[in-house]
Amino acid sequence: MIEINEAVRAFIDKTAGDTELSEDEYIDHSDGLIHCKKCGGRRQTILPDSLRHSYLMPRCVCPCQQEAEKQRKAAEEQRALMESIRRRRAQGLQDRYLHDFTFANDNGQNPLMEKARAYVENWKEAYRENTGLLLFGDVGTGKSFFAGCIANALIDQDVPVLMTNIPSILNRLTGMFAEDRAAFISALDDYSLLILDDLGVERNTEYALEQMFLVIDSRSRSRKPLIVTTNLKLEEIKNPPALAHARIYDRIMERCAPVLFSGRNFWEEKAAATKEAARGIVSPK
Repeated sequence: MIEINEAVRAFIDKTAGDTELSEDEYIDHSDGLIHCKKCGGRRQTILPDSLRHSYLMPRCVCPCQQEAEKQRKAAEEQRALMESIRRRRAQGLQDRYLHDFTFANDNGQNPLMEKARAYVENWKEAYRENTGLLLFGDVGTGKSFFAGCIANALIDQDVPVLMTNIPSILNRLTGMFAEDRAAFISALDDYSLLILDDLGVERNTEYALEQMFLVIDSRSRSRKPLIVTTNLKLEEIKNPPALAHARIYDRIMERCAPVLFSGRNFWEEKAAATKEAARGIVSPK
């Protein structure tokens, strides 16, 4: 803003009568310009008009208006972020029960969960280095919950994640033309993280194994992380029964660090607790 000298002040005084004020404004007699009643800041400035050899007195925003606009934009961005996260969760975790696989719902009884937290904390490095995980071990030891916690935590950061399984993928591919199958498999690589749950439960047909290889090979070539959970033993993965399995497992082992899950069967414990709760509901007191 230019300096308010006598000539400028005379112009301000001349035009002051045409000024319309809102309820939260006043004219400060020290400079003759419109000010905010709340913060005292200027809502009007003065600029030279070289074409007319005169001055302009445009409106401007005071500090409290700037802060209000900053808060409005922040709230708008937060709403947009929440909507994006909602869409990502609905798209990437289509099985609703996966929405409950969160660190907040962890009972703290599985020490391996610290590795899941570490993976999320170091996600940028894992993504950059294309570092995935192979979660293997007995049924009910928490592999899917571990993977789901990672998925939900990253989705909360607006990271595109898909958690699915090979049978679901095969069902989608069934009946598609070759070019449509290729497009569908390629679309899986749009996700920053792909989680394949329960590897090994799919049909061992030639078609199923070929499609599984195409999915995992495409993921490997995309240079994006993959997490796989399986009830297979590591020895079975390292020494597969046939060449078709070997091609798949080799791709997985190339980029996925193995993590062994052993010990307690959490699903059996949960089932026992559910039965006990049901007994209390249906049994007369």
